Amino acid sequence: MELTELINSLKVIQVAGDVQRKEISRIVYDSRQVTANSIFVAIKGFKLDGHNFIIEAINKGAIAVVLEDNSAVPEEIFIHNNVTKILVNNSRIALAELSKYFFKDPSSKLDLIGVTGTNGKTTTTWLIKNILDFSGIKTGLIGTIANFIGDQKIESKLTTPESSDLNYLLHQMVLDKCSAAAMEVSSHSLFLNRTYGLDFKIGVFTNITIDHLDFHKTFENYLSAKKILFDSLNEKSFAIVNKDDDNFKNIIKDCSAKVITFGKDKTADYSIDNINFNLNGTSFRINENKNSYQIEIPLIGEFNAYNATVAFIVSKLLGLDDNKIINGLKNAKQVPGRFEVIGNSKKKVIVDYSHTPDSLEKAIQSLRKLVGSKKIITVFGCGGDRDRSKRPLMGKIATELSDQVIITSDNPRTEDPFQIIDDIVKGIKKKNYLIIENRSEAIKQAIENSDDDTAILIAGKGHENYQEINGVKYHFSDSEIAREYLK
Repeated sequence: MELTELINSLKVIQVAGDVQRKEISRIVYDSRQVTANSIFVAIKGFKLDGHNFIIEAINKGAIAVVLEDNSAVPEEIFIHNNVTKILVNNSRIALAELSKYFFKDPSSKLDLIGVTGTNGKTTTTWLIKNILDFSGIKTGLIGTIANFIGDQKIESKLTTPESSDLNYLLHQMVLDKCSAAAMEVSSHSLFLNRTYGLDFKIGVFTNITIDHLDFHKTFENYLSAKKILFDSLNEKSFAIVNKDDDNFKNIIKDCSAKVITFGKDKTADYSIDNINFNLNGTSFRINENKNSYQIEIPLIGEFNAYNATVAFIVSKLLGLDDNKIINGLKNAKQVPGRFEVIGNSKKKVIVDYSHTPDSLEKAIQSLRKLVGSKKIITVFGCGGDRDRSKRPLMGKIATELSDQVIITSDNPRTEDPFQIIDDIVKGIKKKNYLIIENRSEAIKQAIENSDDDTAILIAGKGHENYQEINGVKYHFSDSEIAREYLK
């Protein structure tokens, strides 16, 4: 694809320098990835500003540079190096527009389902893919645990990748004959225009509770970011929203899509009742008009009834047969690190990704329903360089709902792990907790120094197989450590 054709896909303020009629090799936002005849898009990040790497990109062979800061590099440098300077209002939007055009608008060739919310994104997209695969529909997935192009697994670095990476993945799905794609849509990605211009057939709102205030600053800003997905839907799309969440009306306030509600609320389009669960799975009923569907899933917890209901509705909208949907849910695979039962011993160990106050509360409440009056030990910590306001809330929830709590490190990143623990302790009023900063030792303490009928929740990291300390990632898996000590 020629440079001139790509420039025509953009809303530009100014084009300067020599516009060479050459084929573009790639579009990049990281100067280290620049090769001959690429377009470099300078993005202002939170740690680094791509405008500071424009000269490096030019020296490595960039044929054009897209930028929003006109003063970043003197115009003479572009002219001297025969490089096209493309000035735009917003580099992130320009990256999305260029990528969409370069990869031939891949999202329009797929049934694209975007799932946003504080909790449930991973499990919901996982269940959607499971049902569609079970029904013979080749499906892609983009999310926290991994990305999939059909059965091909690709490492995931961000919940929702940058727009150029996102369009590339969707393009590969089209080439690989996928018909649909389910993707997690984070609030960060919406605010930063990573999903700008994507053609979503279905948008899903699972719920919203306090999270990411380190980034969004206020809950209102966080809600507004989530709302972007639904504001972008057209009248041919569908918006599936949780009617039990108090914020659902704000989410769909300016939405042009057909709105479908779900939840325990009896007035929802798809209402949920008769929820029962044990250590083998969850059963519940979905009611739609005069129809009722009895559902069984191998995942545990009331919250998974909500996630499975969304997957059920999505599959119905895509035209799947009811029996195939029900059987697809019944045969769904366990989502790694999502209320995952570890080992077969009398001692029940659950590894869960719950890293927000709401998800931690639901995880412990679900465990309490499973084990009754038996002792519950919760092992958890909070991530560093992230929302500090949730730390005391999580400390209060853990100690109020558990018999014993072991407070430990999660991913301290660049923060002092003991300062994070101090923040957690500020919310605690009971004296039923220990502090063991070393996460492996904390898990060992919970498993080896508890009775056989104890239930142990290891919360916060779920599927993650690393611990990040002072910018370095070390291999660490809660499930691996738990299995080792259970022996």
